[in-house]
Amino acid sequence: MQEDLLNKVEIPGQAGNDEKGAGNDVSSSDEMFEHFRLLVDKGQEPVRIDKYIAEHQEDTSRNRVQQAIKLGYVLVNDKPVKANYIVRPSDVVKFVMPYERRGTEILPENIPLDITYEDNDVLVVNKPAGMVVHPGHGNYNGTLVNALAYYLHLSPDVEDERMGVLVHRIDKDTSGLLVVAKNPAAQLNLADQFFVHSIDRIYTAVVWGNIAEDEGTIEGTIGRDPNDRLRFRVYDDPDKGKWAVTHWRVLERFGFITVVECRLETGRTHQIRVHMASIGHPLFNDERYGGSEIRQGTIYAKYKQFIQNCFSLCPRQALHARTLGFTHPATGERLHFEAALPEDMVALIEKWRNYTNSLVGTND
Repeated sequence: MQEDLLNKVEIPGQAGNDEKGAGNDVSSSDEMFEHFRLLVDKGQEPVRIDKYIAEHQEDTSRNRVQQAIKLGYVLVNDKPVKANYIVRPSDVVKFVMPYERRGTEILPENIPLDITYEDNDVLVVNKPAGMVVHPGHGNYNGTLVNALAYYLHLSPDVEDERMGVLVHRIDKDTSGLLVVAKNPAAQLNLADQFFVHSIDRIYTAVVWGNIAEDEGTIEGTIGRDPNDRLRFRVYDDPDKGKWAVTHWRVLERFGFITVVECRLETGRTHQIRVHMASIGHPLFNDERYGGSEIRQGTIYAKYKQFIQNCFSLCPRQALHARTLGFTHPATGERLHFEAALPEDMVALIEKWRNYTNSLVGTND
């Protein structure tokens, strides 16, 4: 029997596994590529590795496999091989592939992009809050992919909602940095960096409550909430989702809220939002995870009005992908990018800073 798709991620409605847990119809990664594992049958006759993968992996062409082999992203028994490698019974074959086309027509749209960096291989974009990354689920235009289709002069008849350029994503109402691959070789290289967790991703978040410690790590399996398919939750059972790790550090305290820095070790859907909520500190104004309610503070009408004003200033979860670092897929140079906090989060933090200072002045 083929032991396939043991590391397939971000395919809506399909199961997949990761290093520390199986998926349960969970789209639980923000990374836009797939990882596969094949166990060669004991009765397998000798055959080249490129032919073997093309024959045993659905919708995968031999040319596509050969490209992955050339870039070093096909491993047999954890070692890279050439296209003429002959598979043997019980070999363990692992490989990385960008997503195949999904049959959704992409219409180029002239939507302004905030481009942080660009060369022949990669593009780094600072996505605003409110922009969906790729089409689907009722969002078939106005997305980052539609904007990229126009900017990169891609053909309107491309029928692939990811178009072979996206490597990862962030939520609609999260702002910040995304890296885009401009060719298949760059995408495979970046995909591998995400897989081995060598990409630096640091977020700034505003969360409810005064966190007792100055820093910490949250670990756990993230899977869909059976009571609400749009939510995720942390499970003790590793078979109910995918392993996720978030490292956090306090940046500033305002009594009833805390500004934190979150560094991702893994990239699961809603990871920071789910992890912070799991320790009792949901993101400020995160409606899906309880952050749009007053979680800390007083019962007085003046305070309630203050919170409503804060929600109006930052009408989304207070989360920003601030830092992105990766190795350039062509030059090997380590690149590092920073995106300043957007105006809504700056205004929110400043309002809380003034509020806290006014309370200190009252007590003097």
